[in-house]
Amino acid sequence: MRRLAAFIAIAWALCFANQPALAGKRVALIIGNSSYQNVPPLPNPVNDAAAMAEIFKKAAFDVVVSRRDLKSQEMRRTLREFTDQARGADIAVIYFAGHGLEVDGSNYVVPIDAVLERDADVDDEAVSLNRILFAAEPATKLRLIILDACRDNPFAKRMKRTLATRAVSRGLVGVEANRPNTFIAFAAKEGSTAADGDGEHSPFTTALLKYLTRPGVDIRKAFGYVRDDVMSATGNQQEPYTTNSLGGNDVALVALPEAPPPALAPSNADIRRDYELAERVGTVEAWNSFIEAHPSGFYTELAKSQRNKLAEARGKPSDDTRIVTSEPPKPAETRTGTAKPNEPAVAAVPPAPPPAADPPKSAGPTQAEISRSLQTELRRVGCKAGEADDEWSAAARRALSLFNENAGTKFDIKLASVDALNAVRAKVGRVCPLECDRSFHPSGDHCVKITCDADQVLGPNGSCRPKPERAPKAVARQRAPSSGGRKCFVYNGTSFCE
Repeated sequence: MRRLAAFIAIAWALCFANQPALAGKRVALIIGNSSYQNVPPLPNPVNDAAAMAEIFKKAAFDVVVSRRDLKSQEMRRTLREFTDQARGADIAVIYFAGHGLEVDGSNYVVPIDAVLERDADVDDEAVSLNRILFAAEPATKLRLIILDACRDNPFAKRMKRTLATRAVSRGLVGVEANRPNTFIAFAAKEGSTAADGDGEHSPFTTALLKYLTRPGVDIRKAFGYVRDDVMSATGNQQEPYTTNSLGGNDVALVALPEAPPPALAPSNADIRRDYELAERVGTVEAWNSFIEAHPSGFYTELAKSQRNKLAEARGKPSDDTRIVTSEPPKPAETRTGTAKPNEPAVAAVPPAPPPAADPPKSAGPTQAEISRSLQTELRRVGCKAGEADDEWSAAARRALSLFNENAGTKFDIKLASVDALNAVRAKVGRVCPLECDRSFHPSGDHCVKITCDADQVLGPNGSCRPKPERAPKAVARQRAPSSGGRKCFVYNGTSFCE
């Protein structure tokens, strides 16, 4: 049983050590636009998108759609298909890296085939942020939109204005998340641009790769870490901006892995079975295995005694009994005769005392110790065993017999045994019923004196019963005066004559 529980715990840990606990369906759409046809290309968005898709795959998202260099119609079709994939999902994530711009207070991301000669062309050639939000709408718990699209946009510089009042700005404008359970993240705050980066990834995406899918980290805290890293990497020139409509509960893209259940401690019955198995094998190696599996306890001490006996019979020391086999050093020889000139005489060196051997270990509890311990345990569970002593008395035998009757065991009452001792030790609370004298009755763990009413007396079975009625006393005969020569007498007030 113990080994099976340990095996299950290890298998559980191996299965789930590197895989997060999933809570519902999660889907992600990753788009990276670099190869713009009508303005200079951007080097990093395709690299950023590839890395982001990889972290969502490692996070075991159910669906990860990765697209590169999409034209206007391809981007709209991809968003339409993703809307179907997000249906029934708990979490939907859309990430876009590339050019973006704001026209008259609305944000747009730019496909690679956009021309955008006039401000009026944005609705036809670009894709609005509202269209992206609509694609993530079916998700129930979290709709996360990430836009690394605040770069310095060449479209805004050359775009013709059809209306003088219509503003075209670089970067994206800050908006509010007006749909429930929505989180929108921009690489830079309103009116500023984001760096594309000199390395393999933009500063914003570099920080996302580091924090976004950390197990158990709420996304609000994750984007706080992202902001700190981006500002540090850009010398406080770029500050990411986020807005959300989340509730008070933490929302993590990746849940913490579940801990495996703890291994169950072996029961006394398991230890006893292991002891009996080692006893059947009957070798020093078998007892060593038992002691290694159960380093302490009553059965362990018995096992050490058995092992020591086998080791002594074999003539070898056991693991915890050292035997001194080396002889003490011989005393140094004393020189006799006349010492040579300039040579000091050498005194005799007394022999070194032999090293003291370790005291022999106990061979286990004696029969008297077992008897005394068993009587103590029987008294603890309410079975009257008399005073605990080395003798297995009649009172002790009667107490063990009562234990057998009430605990359902069948131990031999003629002898105190280790098995009986372990069985009694395993019981908690009273086992044998409380016994009281005739004039007392049990109440919990105490005997209470029986009190009868004034018109009742205590019977031989310990119960109260009515007092018996007393027979009427006979009135003595009284001699009555003779009448007509007859003898008369009075009995109970009545005269009688012979």
